[in-house]
Amino acid sequence: VQLQASGGGLVQAGGSLRLSCAASGRTFSRYNMGWFRQAPGKEREFVSAISWSGEYYANSVKGRFTISRDNANNTLYLQMNSLKPEDTAVYYCAAQIRGLGGSYSPANYGYWGQGTQVTVSS
Repeated sequence: VQLQASGGGLVQAGGSLRLSCAASGRTFSRYNMGWFRQAPGKEREFVSAISWSGEYYANSVKGRFTISRDNANNTLYLQMNSLKPEDTAVYYCAAQIRGLGGSYSPANYGYWGQGTQVTVSS
């Protein structure tokens, strides 16, 4: 499966953005999906995941971000509200290839989008 993330941009603190991840191929619905982010000088970190068993969020985004998917249109979303400057990062969507659904580890994801920049100004 090929993934392409979009929807990033520059927003003021407290604002909102919705990221999208378009997937190619007819097997999108079979994959558990996730969002990760990477800030300059930091490791890639888990943001959110969605699987048959539910939705999962990092503590830092819980209550502010919402993950969803549209299998009919092969698209994954991340609605981000109440954005903070510390949310600034490149955001990546990914398809999980091993492990239980909702994995926090990037190593369990085998397909990655190219990333979209989110910048939150204070």
